[in-house]
Amino acid sequence: MRIAIAFLLATALIAQQVGQNSQPGGAPTFQTGTQLVIETVTVKDKDGNPVTGLTARDFTITEDGQIQTIKFFEFQKLDIAGAPAPVNEHIELLPRLTRTQIAPEAPGDIRYRDRRLLALYFDLTAMPQGDQLRALNAAKSFVKSQMTSADLLAVMAFTSGSVQVLQDFTADRNRVLSILETMIVGEDENAPTEPSDTGAAFGQNDSEFNIFFTDRQLAALQTAAVMLGRLQEKKSLVYFASGLRLNGTNNQAQLHATINAAIRSGVSFWPVDARGLVAQAPLGDATRGSIGGLSMYTGTAAASVTGNLQRSQDTLWTLAADTGGKALLDSNDLAQGIIQAQRSTSSYYILGYYTTNANLDGKFRKIKITLNNGMNATLDYRQGYYAGKEFSKYSGADKERQLEDALMLPDPVTQLTIALELDFFQLNRAEYFVPLAVKIPASELSRTTRIDFIGEVKDEYGTTVSNVRDKVDIKLTGISRPIEYDSGFTLLPGKYKLKFLARDAESGRMGTFETGFIIPNLNKEEKRIPISSVVLSSQRIDMREALFNAGKDKGQAHLVSPLVQDGMKLIPSVTRVFSKKKEMYVYVQAYQQGTGAAQPLFGYVTFYRGTTKAFESEPIQVNETLPNRLRTMPLKFQLALDSLTPGEYTCQVTILDEHRKKAAFWQTPIMLIP
Repeated sequence: MRIAIAFLLATALIAQQVGQNSQPGGAPTFQTGTQLVIETVTVKDKDGNPVTGLTARDFTITEDGQIQTIKFFEFQKLDIAGAPAPVNEHIELLPRLTRTQIAPEAPGDIRYRDRRLLALYFDLTAMPQGDQLRALNAAKSFVKSQMTSADLLAVMAFTSGSVQVLQDFTADRNRVLSILETMIVGEDENAPTEPSDTGAAFGQNDSEFNIFFTDRQLAALQTAAVMLGRLQEKKSLVYFASGLRLNGTNNQAQLHATINAAIRSGVSFWPVDARGLVAQAPLGDATRGSIGGLSMYTGTAAASVTGNLQRSQDTLWTLAADTGGKALLDSNDLAQGIIQAQRSTSSYYILGYYTTNANLDGKFRKIKITLNNGMNATLDYRQGYYAGKEFSKYSGADKERQLEDALMLPDPVTQLTIALELDFFQLNRAEYFVPLAVKIPASELSRTTRIDFIGEVKDEYGTTVSNVRDKVDIKLTGISRPIEYDSGFTLLPGKYKLKFLARDAESGRMGTFETGFIIPNLNKEEKRIPISSVVLSSQRIDMREALFNAGKDKGQAHLVSPLVQDGMKLIPSVTRVFSKKKEMYVYVQAYQQGTGAAQPLFGYVTFYRGTTKAFESEPIQVNETLPNRLRTMPLKFQLALDSLTPGEYTCQVTILDEHRKKAAFWQTPIMLIP
């Protein structure tokens, strides 16, 4: 009987994909057209100890409020103090690390029963060599002295632009140690220093998008979670990194997508800060120049150093807290991070049922699991799942509804990579024009397709104040550059939130971009020169060649957009990546309303490499204003970049009003490529 149940469980686990695939008919326990849903449930008493001895009759499962019948039930018993297996004193280095995959469970395969699954994940793209050595040595220490007979380890690494599985789950200590030792030695030390952009494990394979490094780190984590999701048991991913800092709100969508993918896959993150306990110099160390100024005397500089460290740890803490793990921060014993994950994964139950809702509508279904015996216990389980649906079978109404539902979902969708830029330009004393520029890598789209766009802008009270719904037919044969789309809104000053979604109408893949933004009231600016957003661009094209122009009030947006002048459109560089072979265009508007006669303005652009000035343009003088009451004075720069060395720079735009003794400054990081 035990073998029969094991075979049924293993067959069911591999034959479904978390409630998305159908189970074929045959044996009496299988039903044609039904969806099999698997839930792993950890039950702990008030003292945090696992509760054992429960049966299927002790649990009640509801899906969207409907009671479900538990068809099979399994208890996974994990030994925490199991005897360690012997380890060879001599560790033989592997000639070269091979790449493998996380193998799904085959029918009848019960090798993961009563085993603890720990995945060691090393972000080699973001850790300096010293941190890498500490992380790898900590992993070796755990394998030698703490790994028990119940533990199975997998080794994963993010390097060269892809997630690589160096070892599937195994109990072979010597094999794991040899892999870790080979990683310490550095098998690719003779490889080119320029990383190859293969995009092997996930779709961000456009070199221009590599500037979004935090998004790539989070997307790689998401890929690792999806790989581990092939197994239905609980998985713990121990994430070694040297901190992970978000760039404002730009990475929120990818952060949410990574956390949601981990929850769906039954993966908990256990981040380990490989920097250990850091002792920082209050005013910085020898890796950067002196800060200077008053901040070094007021404590602002020291607070900034501490704040930067804390912000780089906040994301690690969030990843752990939202997936059921725990972050190890400010500790030199990095092996404790693995031990924490090991001890947290105690015995748990696997419950399976065939949902009574057979509709493949793609909607989210909420799951609730309770105990029937009134026991005061804590249950940890997945809170729901998305039902499956084939996009090719969608009707026109279904596709439109999918877009609207995806826009309203609290969880963003990140199947497509989207970069987006919002700017603002004052139209009159009350209104501002907000141009929106979107960029999508062509490599992630079907060769001939239609892209659907939908978006909305909400104010700080949650009221929708503007929206966009559009579609663009494209043919990508011979085109390798990203697809660019633009639209625009007219808004009043205030705080807003934008949610924008794009969908490949052929494959159904979607991407979401979410961000908050502020439209300032420039009428109240008194200390500085009121200016608009600064637009950086490497493209000025004829309006007739702008194939992907679209937006709300199509055909009229260009009439108010300051980016369209004399029949030419300025295309914002959303990713801030520029080529030495092309010129850079800089455009900004200054406003002199209510200040008497308009006075000349002077402006120039400066590039800094660290704290060193690498380039400064010739100053330009603007004397004439546009024919409006704002006395708008546009400043246009056209810069040749061929004399600069490729790399990262800080671009600063300076505007001076010598008559009124006012100035305006604006800065942003940019990337210069050959």
